[in-house]
Amino acid sequence: MSKIDESRPFVAVNIAVMTVSDTRDEAGDVSGRTLVERVTGAGHTLADRAIVRDEQDEIVGRLRAWIADPGIDVVIATGGTGVTGRDVTPEAFASVYEKEIAGFGELFRWLSFQKIGTSTIQSRATAGVAGGTYLFAVPGSPGACRDAWDDILRWQLDYRYRPCNFVEIMPRLQEHVKPRK
Repeated sequence: MSKIDESRPFVAVNIAVMTVSDTRDEAGDVSGRTLVERVTGAGHTLADRAIVRDEQDEIVGRLRAWIADPGIDVVIATGGTGVTGRDVTPEAFASVYEKEIAGFGELFRWLSFQKIGTSTIQSRATAGVAGGTYLFAVPGSPGACRDAWDDILRWQLDYRYRPCNFVEIMPRLQEHVKPRK
């Protein structure tokens, strides 16, 4: 069974939190605050935080800036993953992915189904990798943020988690990029 291997050191990663919303400001951003509290509470570093409007080009612009920043290892976004006309987060994320992590969305919906039933079908939670940066997008509710962090990301972003985790393979995410001579 999977578990924390206490013989391994904890490795803090640098995480940026993005809230996708046309209406929230920092004071009213409960979902973003939920993620920030969990990220820092787990011992990771909050590298940046932003609220971005539900506009694909704005989401992509912020993602590209964070992907290019060597001080950011992971991006977790909340909001804009539904099926309404303004929900464009999955499209924005997909446009920057080098590789999709399909299992994240599948696992998120499976876990969510156990709590909210078939309503989880409205979620288009997604994840991928670009430029050596992990990218995760979850629904905009605090409950969805708690579920994504507590049941998936908390474990996969902990170097001690066995049998495997995302942190231990971070150095290999860019091995397809050939060094310039």
